[in-house]
Amino acid sequence: MICLYVQAPFGVFRTFTTGSFRPTAGFITPSAAYGLVLNIAGIESRHEDPKHSMTLTKQGLPRVRMALGALRFPEIQNLYQQLHNYPVGNTGKEHQHSRARYNKYNIVPARREFLSDICAYVCLDENKELENAIRDGLDGAHNDDRYGMMFLGDNNFLIDILREETDRKPAHWYEKISERASDDTPRPRTTRLTISINRRHMADTTSALFSPSYLKQQDIPESAWVTVPN
Repeated sequence: MICLYVQAPFGVFRTFTTGSFRPTAGFITPSAAYGLVLNIAGIESRHEDPKHSMTLTKQGLPRVRMALGALRFPEIQNLYQQLHNYPVGNTGKEHQHSRARYNKYNIVPARREFLSDICAYVCLDENKELENAIRDGLDGAHNDDRYGMMFLGDNNFLIDILREETDRKPAHWYEKISERASDDTPRPRTTRLTISINRRHMADTTSALFSPSYLKQQDIPESAWVTVPN
């Protein structure tokens, strides 16, 4: 098993939504953490298919069990923006001169959530080859195979600290609610986390409700483990 310590001032993990309000999941998602560790390991996950206008995900990526833990809970923040875009047809044409001086005159207010003060564990198990590739990547062995900067959901949200944690501290582990011991009491900070993203058929994207353990635990509960890609 390998455990990574991730610390960042900001991060965002969008759910699939449209409109003027763009929420974030309450914690790092398994799908985002998986993309991060593949980047560290120098494994290309993108697949360009000329039949599709969007970038797809490669088939046959390494499977691994993953557990996510919070050393402290991030806070959800809100950012208000005034978005400008080119409308279709004559939508918003009354604003063309008075508000935008003939520039992008369709002005829409938007509210976006993001997380602040992220301090987390990403633990991986049952794939020794991937674990060794991650360790090599942390030592700089895959610098020629990696692309871009490491960030959390937005390329402005860079990571401050990323290292292997050999002396793991107790954490609040995010457990799948469906696999948790029977409990009728709602847990605070319950959030939906995306597990695997299928870019070819979005209906096959998988997610589940997770909630963190009440108390910090040294041992990772079995209900916190998920397999990605699943």
